[in-house]
Amino acid sequence: MTHTLTAAVIQAGSSLFNTPQTMEKFADLLVSAAGEGAKLAVFPEAFIGGYPKGSNFGAPVGSRSDEGRDLFRRYFESAINVPGRETERIAALAKDHAVDIVVGVVERAGKDEGGGTLYCTALCFSSDGRLLGKRRKLIPTAAERIIWGMGDGSTLSAFDASSGRISTVICWENYMPLLRMSQYAQGIEFYCAPTVDDRDSWASTMTTIALEGRCFVLSACQFMTRADAPVDFSSIQGDDPKTVLINGGSLIISPLGKILAGPDFGRETILTAELDMGDIARGKMDFDVAGHYARPDVLELRVHYEHRHCAPSRMKA
Repeated sequence: MTHTLTAAVIQAGSSLFNTPQTMEKFADLLVSAAGEGAKLAVFPEAFIGGYPKGSNFGAPVGSRSDEGRDLFRRYFESAINVPGRETERIAALAKDHAVDIVVGVVERAGKDEGGGTLYCTALCFSSDGRLLGKRRKLIPTAAERIIWGMGDGSTLSAFDASSGRISTVICWENYMPLLRMSQYAQGIEFYCAPTVDDRDSWASTMTTIALEGRCFVLSACQFMTRADAPVDFSSIQGDDPKTVLINGGSLIISPLGKILAGPDFGRETILTAELDMGDIARGKMDFDVAGHYARPDVLELRVHYEHRHCAPSRMKA
């Protein structure tokens, strides 16, 4: 006997360099999504902490500027600790509104990791008020590598939430076939793709992933205008407050590649869809990429799940 579940993708932008204000916006949007019946809500990449699109942080090849370093200081101060007061509030909201949540954040490394690196991270919360875990982006794309560090295999595990088994793959990680396979092999039901990729081609990528993984794909992209950034933020797109920096394109897709909601461009919005969970089994009848359609005798995937960082060695006297 199958059941249905209402899911939502939230298309909205951060208040750049103003995390308290972004947290208030997050709470309002979550309440709205819950009011539409959502039991799973997915927010965009770097929603809490912000995506400073259009800035180069004063770092052309071979050079750094004092202004760029100070901008990074502001960005660093906008990042959050995981766990921390922001995660505690999100967990409480998840419980109060009985919603599983996936949200992109900019995470500040812990003291045991040196404390000076930022990560593009996705957090997953259960509707019972627990932080289930985090996913750190393995490879920041292009100039993102100036401001974000690289994740490792220690955060590649799927999450068991109230709505089902959830995977999170961030933005252009979705073009890494082995990473996708590492998620399919964990029996995921919901493949969440927080992003800031607002190109028309993104919908095709998400459709391919839904068909490949035979899972529901939920992709949330920011919609951000120049007005969402402070007046002293320098953006290559221009300074008109109405200038669109990130244009959306969020969508929800079924395991057989049917678009259930979106893609939607050019505005803040909450997209919802009623998901028939029986569609996962229907899709896997003829294609299960990690099961009956796999050839482990020919092709093998190995994943290193260890946490790798430069912690001091513990030597006995």
